[in-house]
Amino acid sequence: MLWIASALVALASCSTAKPVAKEIGLQLYSVRELIGNNEKYDANHVEVFNKLADMGYTEVEVCWYNNGKFFNHPVEEFKADLEAAGLKAISTHTMHNLTDEELANKDFTAALEWWKKCIADHKALGCQYIVAPSFRIPETLEGLKTYCDYFNAIGKLCAEQGMKFGYHNHSHEFKKIEDQVIYDFMIQNTDPQYVFFEMDVYWAIMGKAAPCNYFRKYPGRFEMLHIKDVTEVGQSGFVGFDAIFKNADVAGLKHYIVEMEASGVGDILETCRISADYLKEADFVKPSYAE
Repeated sequence: MLWIASALVALASCSTAKPVAKEIGLQLYSVRELIGNNEKYDANHVEVFNKLADMGYTEVEVCWYNNGKFFNHPVEEFKADLEAAGLKAISTHTMHNLTDEELANKDFTAALEWWKKCIADHKALGCQYIVAPSFRIPETLEGLKTYCDYFNAIGKLCAEQGMKFGYHNHSHEFKKIEDQVIYDFMIQNTDPQYVFFEMDVYWAIMGKAAPCNYFRKYPGRFEMLHIKDVTEVGQSGFVGFDAIFKNADVAGLKHYIVEMEASGVGDILETCRISADYLKEADFVKPSYAE
């Protein structure tokens, strides 16, 4: 009968265990008006980071990397600022475009040296992902293919350091070059083991694309999503978040990042709170996509 007693103990333990909290990320570009320069960062980052953590945000996606610094602060200092509030940097938006000469001769040697330093800095920050937020899209498919090869090379460098490289879209990637949809061409010409896609669902819809159709067409390629609305997430009815999250498994979703371009209530922190509350309360969002 010992096994029955053990089973009852285990069952009791499960019944009292707390559910796993939802991991909600925020792109720090959203609060740029509060921390977007040295003076504002130094004056406001403690309050801003603590308030975001209190709202339920657990992860952040960083922007404004430059020569070993984030928000113009050294890696370890910036990391400590986040950790003091209980936040972690899961990913970042940064990009190094090819010069016209590099695009023409397809020689990425110098550019990849820049990326080696960049990757090392992001690894020191604790990031799992580096995401290119945009790039200077060429006018020809040949040029676009060169960029796809470049992204593959960056992704390979990231993989060697235990990280992943992805691409974030706006609306213009759903236009065509030589009768090929740019976004589709990029997905088809990048290696899944080296490049994933962080679909910005709002910008995809603005580009007249259906996010869930892309998830089904290219399953597993969308390890991250930008969850964005006209202003506060879930308030406009413009984006079908229920369908998006219900298709999260086929998309390959591991982390999602909230981003706001503007506030509909005149207070960006209140916009962050409304968005977090919506996602925490939504029954179609799983407790955690984190690995």
